[in-house]
Amino acid sequence: MAIFEMIIGILGAVVLSSFLSRLMPRISMPLVQIALGLALALLPVFPTVKLDPELFMVLFIAPLLYLEAHEIDKRALYSTLRYSLPMAIGLVLGSMVLVGVVMHAAWPALPLAAACALGAALGPTDAVAVSSMGQSTAFTKEQKGILEGESLFNDASGVVSFQFAILAATTGTFSIADASREFLISFIGGVGVGVLAGIPTNWIFRFARRMGWETMTTRILVELFLPFLVFLGADDIAHVSGILAVVAFGLTVHFDHTGLSPNTARTNIVSSSVWSVLSFALNGTVFILLGMQLPGAMLTSWDNREVSRGMLAGTILLVSAATIAIRFLWIWLITAPSGKRAKGGEAGRRRPRSLRDTAIMTFGGAKGTISLALMFTIPYAVSSGAAFPKRNDLIFIAAGVIVVTLLLANFLLPWLAPKNDREESSQFEKVNVEVLGRTVAELSEDMNDENRAVLLPIIDSYNMRISRIKQRQGTFDAETFEALQIEALNWEKRYVRDTLAAVRADPNMDEHIRNLNIEACERMLDQIMNIVRHTANAKNRLDVISQIRGRYHAMHRQVSAIARKTLHRVRRSTPILSENEIYEYLRSVQIGAIDHVIEQLYRAMRSDEYPTEYCTMLLRDYQRSRARLSSRSDIVNRVKMAPQIDEAKQESYSIELGVIQDMLGNGEITRSQAKHLRRNVYVMQVDAESGM
Repeated sequence: MAIFEMIIGILGAVVLSSFLSRLMPRISMPLVQIALGLALALLPVFPTVKLDPELFMVLFIAPLLYLEAHEIDKRALYSTLRYSLPMAIGLVLGSMVLVGVVMHAAWPALPLAAACALGAALGPTDAVAVSSMGQSTAFTKEQKGILEGESLFNDASGVVSFQFAILAATTGTFSIADASREFLISFIGGVGVGVLAGIPTNWIFRFARRMGWETMTTRILVELFLPFLVFLGADDIAHVSGILAVVAFGLTVHFDHTGLSPNTARTNIVSSSVWSVLSFALNGTVFILLGMQLPGAMLTSWDNREVSRGMLAGTILLVSAATIAIRFLWIWLITAPSGKRAKGGEAGRRRPRSLRDTAIMTFGGAKGTISLALMFTIPYAVSSGAAFPKRNDLIFIAAGVIVVTLLLANFLLPWLAPKNDREESSQFEKVNVEVLGRTVAELSEDMNDENRAVLLPIIDSYNMRISRIKQRQGTFDAETFEALQIEALNWEKRYVRDTLAAVRADPNMDEHIRNLNIEACERMLDQIMNIVRHTANAKNRLDVISQIRGRYHAMHRQVSAIARKTLHRVRRSTPILSENEIYEYLRSVQIGAIDHVIEQLYRAMRSDEYPTEYCTMLLRDYQRSRARLSSRSDIVNRVKMAPQIDEAKQESYSIELGVIQDMLGNGEITRSQAKHLRRNVYVMQVDAESGM
């Protein structure tokens, strides 16, 4: 029961951290989670449970490393291997030796092997921790590729080095020849197991998809299960590195990139969402545990007369300085040849990388999840049965170094590499126009006399999206225009609410007509609120209460509509509303709302609240929508063709997702851009499936 209470408390703290990080955007989420873990540990009612180190390794490290390897931009990874591999292996070994020697010299009571284990654990960097604070930091493509590649491979090298250091600390013996031989066997064997597991996995999934056997449930469950199976198979059966096996497996499998059918797209959407939630929960849990570990380690050291508080604090600062210094020097030596060419263009002569670039790469390698997870796996006793020397002190020092590196990254990276939102937005808009243009080209190729009337409205909507994006380029202020769009949606919302109130207050209206108007208004309100939630920018996300209230009202309206229909069926008092009738009344409400917004836009143009050109741009969009809806024949035809248009719209989203995947595979867009583009499609896809 204590374990269950601890799990519930930790998960609750992880959920709370997601809300608090929005209220404190300048503080990285790992720091917020560490503070919450510290608060949990100080609660007298919260249980204290010891974790099994081996279980911790399997439960946390295996899925996190698999996801990191699977999601990494492989093209960028391969292009930066000449830098990331020396950093991932050489820098980890250098950190292990330097930290071990410095710690042992400063604290002779600590065995050298145990000090080296601390250095090995602090070798791996945490790309997840840095990416969480990357909202205000602009890494170059090369810097990002090096950091991601280093983070992926140094996890494996750090774990293997840590395990050998712990073996030497527990047994008291160490042989360089034996360690080198076992290292090579473990390294090559782990990679081999991962590749051998990944190749048949790809074949099996392709075959199952071709035969129609794959379902969303089986695909996601198997995908969640495989990293644990690969880790345990390599570690317990083959007796090689389970970490390297999981990394190699994640780099090899690509079963989610095959197939462009709507079912496959939906499965990929759900799989991505599941892994996103799992990754956030696992990373958050590790940082919560870090915060929970601090009081215990601190109290143990506090009661120990041999270790003073000043010595602990000084050791944390000393180890942090040593870790940062060797990282800075190593990056300067390894990546200096990759600087810009010197003037004159002589081959082989390049300017050394600037101190600023080196500092960005240095502080971009903050410690985090893997380092702490490794420290938790330190055994409680050595082979003789005695307690492992200074176990709690080592964990406390590692936690302190992690906090120091996170704080430095949190406050120095935005200053060293400030993010240029306008430049990034402009680049993304160019990519978005290219994706939309290719989607229109594919839709046009599929158009014939039979489906022309169905595809033309969809192609027109894509062309309008392209036109709006092109209008925004240049000196366009996206935040101001987005604020005007949200204000226009609020005008629509107020108009529909007033209309709904008038319908409900009219005692002379026919009951059937009243129900049609109410249903149309409520659907319109749901549509507006859904768009508002998805178009809100980062500042609007702070209004969490408004978003919760909006979702509550939408759910309340849907439940009321279902209850009303059920009541009508039971009483048989009125006929069930037909979708064709609702569609016509919905269009009538939309026309009225558009007229109201157009009137408000004309008023806004006469004031100085919004720039005139932005009002004109949005006004043209509403006028085009008004012209389409005001045509009676257009309404009738669209009612008849609504099912075909909805089906074609879903197919267009699948085509757009396929274009994004092809551009990502060809290296035309980055993985981050592809993720953002897919998210936009998913939002529209969900809206279409819900009948919005």
